[in-house]
Amino acid sequence: MQITIISVGKLKEKYLKQGIAEFEKRLSAYCKLQLVEVSDEQAPETMSEKEIEQVKEKEGERILQKIKPGHYVYALDLGGKQRTSEAFADELDKLSIHGKSQIAFVIGGSNGLSESVLKRADASISFSKMTFPHQLMKLILIEQVYRAFRIMKGEPYHK
Repeated sequence: MQITIISVGKLKEKYLKQGIAEFEKRLSAYCKLQLVEVSDEQAPETMSEKEIEQVKEKEGERILQKIKPGHYVYALDLGGKQRTSEAFADELDKLSIHGKSQIAFVIGGSNGLSESVLKRADASISFSKMTFPHQLMKLILIEQVYRAFRIMKGEPYHK
């Protein structure tokens, strides 16, 4: 299985880089992993709703350029469906059985994802009703993908 994580913004924090690197290493036994970063749109701290939408659209265009036609796309979105780790593992397993072996996860910038990206997504997923920094979400996501592979293989994982 090929897993691609497309995210907005460059990862700067050392502790997040270290955590992600650890799970990249662990995941190499289960799948091919590709991390793709697209640049975030520079914007002032306070913006109107229209300006926020413009920023999301510009970032969305960059994201859409990185999505391949064969990708099954998960958008990480607060309005997405929440799943247990076991249900997520089962979903990924069923996708691979049905020939969907290229999975892309999309993490938006601090303003979220554009409508065009949400429309392109095959599914949306939410990890919590809480808001997390989008850079931290990359670490949370990669850990959950690793956990899903452990569950699919019947290997032990921390509950």
